[in-house]
Order: sequence, then C-alpha cells, then structure tokens
Amino acid sequence: MPGHSSWLTYLLAHMQETLEHNAQYFGQGFLTHGVPSWQSFEPIFASMFVMLLIVLVGVRVRSQMLDLESAVVPDARLTLRTFIEAFLEYFYDMAKGVMDPKRAKRYFPLIGASALFVFFSNILALLPSFPVATSNLNITMGCALVVFILFNVYGLMTNGMSYLKHLCGPVWWLAWLILPIEIISLSVRPITLAVRLMLNMAVDHLILGIFVGLVSVLLPLPIMLLGCLVVVVQTLVFTLLTCIYIGLATEHEAH
Repeated sequence: MPGHSSWLTYLLAHMQETLEHNAQYFGQGFLTHGVPSWQSFEPIFASMFVMLLIVLVGVRVRSQMLDLESAVVPDARLTLRTFIEAFLEYFYDMAKGVMDPKRAKRYFPLIGASALFVFFSNILALLPSFPVATSNLNITMGCALVVFILFNVYGLMTNGMSYLKHLCGPVWWLAWLILPIEIISLSVRPITLAVRLMLNMAVDHLILGIFVGLVSVLLPLPIMLLGCLVVVVQTLVFTLLTCIYIGLATEHEAH
C-alpha cells in the first residue's frame, strides 16, 4: 500500500541513523525480499503505542472499580469505565454464543485482548496524522499467528492427541483425503485474518488521508462515518473468527 507520514514518522526520523543500523539485523523481507529501512520500525512503535494506551486505559478503569460498592452501580453517563464495560461485555456475550460460558470465561483474556488491540488500532485511522498499526501486514500477521498458535495449543490441552486425530477424518481410510484438506484449512486461517484486516484498514486510512488532503473541512465527515463502520466491522470480524477458531479447537471430541 502507498506510504503515509504520521507524527511517529517525524519522531523516528530523528533516530534514522540508529534505526537504519539496527534494521540490517532483521534480514530481508519474507514477501518483498527487500532490506528493511528505518521506516519499517514505524508499525512496531505504533503497535507499542496502542498497547501502552490499552494498559493506561486498563489501569484507569481498574482504579475506578477498586471500591466494589460504588463499582456495582453504573455511571449515569457515558464514561471510559462504562464504555470498556459495555465493550468487553459485548464480546464476552459473543464468546458465550460461540462456545459455552465456561470456555468463554477461560479463553476470554485472548478474545478480549484481541478485540481491544484491533479496535484501538483501527480507531486511530480516523485521526489524521496518527499511525495505524493494523494497516501493516507484519502487525496483523503477528496478531493472527498469536491466535493461530494459541487456539491450537488450547485444542491440544483440551483434547490431547484426539485434536490431531480429528484432522484425519472420521474413518482411517479417508485420512489420505481429509488430512491435506484440514492442514490447508488450518494454514489459511491466519492468512485470512491478517490480510483481511490489513487491506481494509490500509485502504480506509488511505482514502481518509486523500479526502483530508483535498478538503480538510466538512467533506471528510461522510468518509469518517464510513470509517467508523469499517472499524467496528473489522473488530467484530477478527474477534468473531477468533472465537470460532477457539470454539472449534476446544470442542469435545464427541461433538
């Protein structure tokens, strides 16, 4: 996708020599086979910025819930606490709808963290000159690989070797046909998670930047409203697929 400049780009430009020196240790890109530059660090720092933002929000919300008596009563207006509560409650209900409440509670740290990271990364796309971590394939592929590795680990922890056995199909004499299909299906999951999220957010941020560059007042508002829809939908899709993959992997063998 076409590059863009943010405040983080100008900040990292002051460390260009140091970053260029360290970039050579990463080797060539897997897809582009090119040597990374100092700007290759921008998505990494952007994701670190989002994680820091989530930690600060979490600390703030937790401090408001230390008093259990007052925390039970919801705020009369929309606050940071009520937003985070409603946000996480929605995705917890989604997880319960995909799997049973016991598994939803057990695996919600991954589900909730995925929802928060994707949402806060995406919402920055609506702010001009802000870096968007999820518009970079390296970041979205990293998120997808974390989900891919963990739902397979959860499957092995829950069903043991039966999790691998089910890849061969219901009967042994169909293993030669079912096993390659299942392996391809598993391998495609992180790719679809990463590419779908990256393309949607990169294009959304690019279009918004173009309209803001043309006319900075009023005209970008419809694009920003469309961008809000893209942010919500992409967060829902990524989190829903995460719930489905975990639910399928941890389902009892008999089911």
